[in-house]
Amino acid sequence: MSQNGLMMQYFESFLPVEHSLWNQLKDDASRLKTIGVSSLWLPPAYKGVGGDNDVGYGVYDLYDLGEFDQKGSIPTKYGTKKEYIEMITEVQKKGIEIYADVVLGRRIGADEIEMISAEEFNAGSRSQMVGDEKTIVGWTKFTFPGRKGKYSDFTWNWTHFDGIDWDEQTTRKEILSYTGKKWENIVKKVPYDYMMGLRPDPDNPEVKDELYKWGAWYQKMTGVNGFRLDGVGQIGYYFFKDWIPTMREISGRDLFFVGEYWHWNVNHLERYLANVNYEMSLFDVPLHLHFHDASKAHGEYNMATILDDTLVSRHPVHAVTFVDNHETQPGQVFESWVEDWFKPLAYALILLRKDGYPSVFYGDYYGISHDAIAPKKTMLNKMMKLRKKFAYGEQHDYFDDFNVIGWTREGVEEYKNSGMAVVMSDSTGGSKRMYIGRQFAGMFFKDALGNAKYNIKIDQEGFGDFYVNRETVSVWIREDAKL
Repeated sequence: MSQNGLMMQYFESFLPVEHSLWNQLKDDASRLKTIGVSSLWLPPAYKGVGGDNDVGYGVYDLYDLGEFDQKGSIPTKYGTKKEYIEMITEVQKKGIEIYADVVLGRRIGADEIEMISAEEFNAGSRSQMVGDEKTIVGWTKFTFPGRKGKYSDFTWNWTHFDGIDWDEQTTRKEILSYTGKKWENIVKKVPYDYMMGLRPDPDNPEVKDELYKWGAWYQKMTGVNGFRLDGVGQIGYYFFKDWIPTMREISGRDLFFVGEYWHWNVNHLERYLANVNYEMSLFDVPLHLHFHDASKAHGEYNMATILDDTLVSRHPVHAVTFVDNHETQPGQVFESWVEDWFKPLAYALILLRKDGYPSVFYGDYYGISHDAIAPKKTMLNKMMKLRKKFAYGEQHDYFDDFNVIGWTREGVEEYKNSGMAVVMSDSTGGSKRMYIGRQFAGMFFKDALGNAKYNIKIDQEGFGDFYVNRETVSVWIREDAKL
């Protein structure tokens, strides 16, 4: 039986501009492997419009991995191309996979302007045209003068995009579709339609060909094990439906893909998975929002329903579960920060259950100095080790109370002393009688997190009365087991 997989998102939005993340990770990899990390989701490694100040989502040049003097710097925020490639090689040697963050549905920071015939659309109802066709001046031509055609001589112009959000002639922000583009079809392809900057048009054969060539180049250049795809709704599911299997075929490996499709309704996520033939996984946004709501409710949330209508409950194999990430942290576009008191409960729900592919957030693990958020490394080290060593075997759920819920894992022979019982409360404490297995009859169990003071004994039928204190979680393992 293989070890439980565990992803870590190794960045947050407000990291300092020190060009040091790649080197930091190279030094950190062995320790991360020890606590159970099997894969790392890294920030965008290419040059953004903000140069080395860009987190990576203001996409300028996908081929510049910190190699060329563009947008005011040679390195990206995280380091140089040489450091990036060396880090990937070293981390993979430790047995940790690397997932690259990629934004294919947006471009910003064009090098030249073009005169374009366009139509303005209502910002509030983006299928409604406003006024007549007009000529605008748009920053739409990308020539990448700093790269001088190395790796690709493709230059982007206005015909390669669907629309733009700025008219340089009037210096006014507008929602503009280029004349001749099928805008009404475009806005129907996505859940929150046009967002910002320039959106590549995947129906353009030149664009499609270039994105396929880039994907093949990136894999060969970096050797990454997979991709985190940003804003998949903005480029159209039909593109990824074909692009992903082609990338796997080109690489000759079973690359992992996870998409960011931000929607609270699990039905939308299910429909998207079906549309892409389940070629990718998706982040479980509904589950995250349940965590957020429960943390704000302070005991007034029905914990028995916390997994209801989530991706992990319906499609566990295709669900990447998370508590928070760079988009939900304070000050970001989808801010919905889970309160600190609830973090141990939420992490137990993604790390210690059998379903889903959990992702631990850098901002939780190392803290976020920008917002004076303290690190939770001690708690997470324990949780991650518990997942690595003990969270195996048949699962029994006890989601039968408004405040106190729990589950057990029976363990497997392959992992010594494996098996556990988890019980949590978002209000006053309590006790829950749960079956953990007759193989543990007569054995004593302890709370590995140290929240419960007294050990408990498993009866001859394989049941134990596992208890938990107020607004916390206890993880019960064999008394003689060691983290």
